[in-house]
Amino acid sequence: MRRVFHLSDKSNFRLSFPGGVFPETLDVPGLLSTGWRPASFRQFILKIHSRCDLACRHCYVYEMADQSWKAQPRRMSTAIVDRTARRIAEHALTHELAEVEVVLHGGEPLLAGPDLISYAVRTIRREAAEVGTRVHVGVQTNGLRLDETYLRLFDALEIGVGVSMDGYAEGHDRHRRYADGRGSHAAVTAALRRLTSGPYHRLFSGLLCTVDVRNDPIATYEALLEFDPPAIDFLLPHGNWSTPPPGRVPGSADTPYADWLIPIFDLWYGSTGHQTEVRLFGEIMRLLAGRASRSETVGLSPARMVVVETDGSIEQSDILKSSYHGAAATRLHLLRDSFDAALTHPAMVARQLGELALAPVCLACDLRSVCGGGLYAHRYSEAEGFLGASVYCPDLYRLITHIRDRFARDVAALKASR
Repeated sequence: MRRVFHLSDKSNFRLSFPGGVFPETLDVPGLLSTGWRPASFRQFILKIHSRCDLACRHCYVYEMADQSWKAQPRRMSTAIVDRTARRIAEHALTHELAEVEVVLHGGEPLLAGPDLISYAVRTIRREAAEVGTRVHVGVQTNGLRLDETYLRLFDALEIGVGVSMDGYAEGHDRHRRYADGRGSHAAVTAALRRLTSGPYHRLFSGLLCTVDVRNDPIATYEALLEFDPPAIDFLLPHGNWSTPPPGRVPGSADTPYADWLIPIFDLWYGSTGHQTEVRLFGEIMRLLAGRASRSETVGLSPARMVVVETDGSIEQSDILKSSYHGAAATRLHLLRDSFDAALTHPAMVARQLGELALAPVCLACDLRSVCGGGLYAHRYSEAEGFLGASVYCPDLYRLITHIRDRFARDVAALKASR
């Protein structure tokens, strides 16, 4: 039987997925009538190019369930850029946003070329400035095309640069390869040397590393630290109950990913000198201290990001593409729909409901406010949609309790020493 959610029905709330795939229509008007309001978007991810110059084995865009990239234009047109700029400004004006973030993404965004990137950034900033909004821009790249031309452009436009790298050569080249099988570590290392030397280091926003439990954790971490990144994001490989990530056996109490991350946490936390920010650890510590999360990876803060595909389609987080074909789609388009229309899309609303959208097993957990059910895409199963716990539940529980207990011991020791 199909079920419609009302906020007053909190005790029995479950979003159902008929057939295990598509979410049941959420009674958004009924929800709004109770006084609940969605949180405005603050981050706009622009897929300015839909193809890539690597063939990474763990890529959720090309290698997993959703293959919609094949139907996308390779490159975002200037007409779509223009409409995107106006829609961002419109949203910022409606919600009185002093600043927003735009992330240039792909595929590989540098394939779009310097001219389109320059045009997009200048156009978006000009439209936003007219409504009094400042736009912070970043780009997430594999680094292969990060040459002097791009660095000068990013320096002139004040674009932050995040680079994807999985650590030392052997670990990185397990997955991040060219289509002919060659590893990309040497090319990415050369690009990072260009970025982190001289005047361009100020552009460096951090490194993104996808965890592979076959790699040595400390060696991976130390290899990343060699580039003096301001931040490191360790990402759990995208998977779910229907398509489990490597080494994660659904239903097993084993914790291979926590076992991999904990030695890094202990080294990071125990360091007496300057240490880079490790976002996963930092977010967990923020949540343990009672503060709100700034990431969708953990915690219960509402998801405040939206994706624009190369054709102008408005989508949810592209990470959902790891779940099933069409999982990120909204059927909204910038040429006819505003970002406010996306805010009240049932699937978007479901990702802003926090604790109300958690499964019973999560609601019964003592760490629910910290874990937050884990990343939304990692909850998916064909039987229950996104209504279960994260496929990484045992790993998250062990990692969070380890950080909590370590933190508590240190606070107790500090109090005892006073």
